Amino acid sequence: QVQLVEAGGGLVQPGGSLRLSCAASGFSLGDYAIGWFRQAPGKEREEISCISSGDDTFYEDSVKGRFTISRDNAKNTVYLQLNSLKPEDTAVYYCATPYLSWCSGHDKDDFGSWGQGTQVTVSS
Repeated sequence: QVQLVEAGGGLVQPGGSLRLSCAASGFSLGDYAIGWFRQAPGKEREEISCISSGDDTFYEDSVKGRFTISRDNAKNTVYLQLNSLKPEDTAVYYCATPYLSWCSGHDKDDFGSWGQGTQVTVSS
């Protein structure tokens, strides 16, 4: 059974950092693109980053330069490093896969195997 599990969220002050992880089971994560999404209260889920099987990366403009996506295929895990956090980054963060090796051209409805999400709260 294909499963993704997110972890690493928490409460952090503005300007702080967190590292989120997305651990896969039931499939070899290195063969697929993995996307990170977030959903703030009252807002739609949005894609913020993606990494292809070839390590090509995508970042949404609001997180570019602050967040970094990476993968460790030996651990079957994708990470999202969150730096210089802002209150508007507060959301539940999810990972998912489009079941393909590349990131471009996907709508969020193309993604599946959603995890349960991990809450990130940025507040002083």
